[in-house]
Amino acid sequence: MKYKRILLKLSGEALMGEQKGGIDPAVVSMIADQVKTIREMGVEVGLVIGGGNIFRGVAGATKGMDRTTADHMGMLATMINALALQDALEHKGVHTRTLSGLEMPKVTETYIRRRATRHLEKGRVVIFGAGTGNPYFSTDTAAALRANEVNAEVVMKATNVDGIYSADPKKDPTATRFDHISFQDVLEKGLKVMDAPAIALCMDNKLPILVFDMNKPGNLVAAVMGEAVGTLVN
Repeated sequence: MKYKRILLKLSGEALMGEQKGGIDPAVVSMIADQVKTIREMGVEVGLVIGGGNIFRGVAGATKGMDRTTADHMGMLATMINALALQDALEHKGVHTRTLSGLEMPKVTETYIRRRATRHLEKGRVVIFGAGTGNPYFSTDTAAALRANEVNAEVVMKATNVDGIYSADPKKDPTATRFDHISFQDVLEKGLKVMDAPAIALCMDNKLPILVFDMNKPGNLVAAVMGEAVGTLVN
């Protein structure tokens, strides 16, 4: 395997399936199956999930809500998704721990870096919920931060397209896909890979980002094996 320890970033919308919101149990089960496969291969897996299928803090703020309040609501949305995925993984026999950036001891463990690392070393899947625990930071930034903290070898961002394009391929048929691109080019071209703080954090710490389509069967396995899947940013 090319990667022994990864940080997998999922959007909250990925859990919706064909629904207009909420969580589709069939989709969560499918994601859990893929994670189980690579865990059984020996890959240590950390996960960060967004909350956009339930509530997005930035969207609330643009409609007049206090930004800090809206972001806290978004963090709670990520915890709902994290617990749903934890349940699906445990039903499949995968030992899983959810660590929260916000203290909620009656629900789950609070994030501590050494504790998270220990869980990974013991073969448990670790889901990082509630973002960074701070307002004004996205789950993209949380993924970059947690990946660096636990010494992950790559951030794998699962999307519904097969990599990074020069433009939106759904709107521009002339858009071209990159097999490889530098952090600097991503920032200069304004490509919507992850938000700028997340890109900068990965760039400063030389942590590669792989953007790939997780909906295609076998792609996650191919990615951890180092096959040519998606677009690599480094």
